[in-house]
Amino acid sequence: MSPQLTLQTPLELAPSEVPTYLEQLWSPEQQGSTGTGANTFSLLIWQPAWAEQQLVRSGRLKGPITGQQSDSLVAAGRQVVADADLPLSTPPLDGEVIAAAAGFDGQIQSEDLRGQYIDPALSALQPRRLITLAPTIDSGKGLETLVAAYCPLPEEGGGTAACGDVVVLRGSHNALQDGMNILQPLLPPSMPSWVWWNGFLDEAPALMEQLACAPRRLIIDTAIGSPRHCLDLLRHWVTTGQPVNDLNWLRLSSWRETLAMVFDPPHRRDALSHIVRLDIDVEGHHPAQGLLLAAWIADRLGWSLDHTEATEEGTAARFHRADGTEVIFQLMSVPMGQPSVHAGQLVGLRLICQPDDGKGVCVILCAESGGCMRLEGGGMASLDLHEEVVPAQHSTPEMDVARLLSGGHDSTNPLLAAAAPLAARLLA
Repeated sequence: MSPQLTLQTPLELAPSEVPTYLEQLWSPEQQGSTGTGANTFSLLIWQPAWAEQQLVRSGRLKGPITGQQSDSLVAAGRQVVADADLPLSTPPLDGEVIAAAAGFDGQIQSEDLRGQYIDPALSALQPRRLITLAPTIDSGKGLETLVAAYCPLPEEGGGTAACGDVVVLRGSHNALQDGMNILQPLLPPSMPSWVWWNGFLDEAPALMEQLACAPRRLIIDTAIGSPRHCLDLLRHWVTTGQPVNDLNWLRLSSWRETLAMVFDPPHRRDALSHIVRLDIDVEGHHPAQGLLLAAWIADRLGWSLDHTEATEEGTAARFHRADGTEVIFQLMSVPMGQPSVHAGQLVGLRLICQPDDGKGVCVILCAESGGCMRLEGGGMASLDLHEEVVPAQHSTPEMDVARLLSGGHDSTNPLLAAAAPLAARLLA
């Protein structure tokens, strides 16, 4: 389903006038024309869309700029990888792609509709207020503040459903920084507020610190940004008690579920106590997702970390089990000809179990996009081999965010909270 536009063309107001205008918009005198204001939640979105802005400016992507992760945007990003002679394993919206696109000629102007396009997955949750911070690639752009009402589409229950409003702050980074003082009056304490940082975690740290203040609940993606910075930030928020959700962790759900089902049969459960080796393959050189999965396994099975180090191939570590037996862990970076939009997605996993008596077990999980041949090597014939293919999930970031919001969690997932500090320690 296509994203929905706001009910009317957004009204540009002075920042100081926005709170008063919104109060009047939902006053009893006005509700007859716009519907009832939802009493749900507020969502504040940092939406730089750097790749989309540069590709539209250079004429490699047709406008308008929406902030949506469309198929045409991904295709244009892959074309930049080829034209700029970047490694084929470079994700299509990676920082290297953005830097290469910034060097292309062109000054095509296009309408910027960030914040005005409302994804159906989010609209269905009937948020009361969507606030979008839309930084521009024009460093001289002043602050623009836009306001509009919206209601769910008729097929989603519009007409009788509660409506909401959108606020867009658009301008250069410095202009947005100057406009931060209007945010607090726009986020009523009577309803929960979520902050979705839909960009690189190592950009605009001062602004992020302002937005991510308690009791706001955070949504981040540890696949976007420097792996060290991503995992350190995640660990920081977990240890300080800040509610945080990670889209990179969410995309691991099918891997965790598949692995749990493999060991669910009674005859295979005992093998979990005899694991001696764990191998994980990830796309490219962003290990965050693979380390989070390894940390989850280690935490669930009660392993203690003895040593970790960086290698040419990725990360190597040694754990010991509760009975003192050593467990070897190896994370390998695997080049992919057409990688996922999300950096460092899992390609495969192998667990080798060696009981003191009886035949060993080898469990291999593989993504649909990649084979298991590398993980099948190394004397697997002597083990009871079990393989499973993990179904690939093709959801947009908006759909993933909607999944999180629909759960209504006001705290960090306890499994993520336990895995995040260990994952950060594993990154040598």
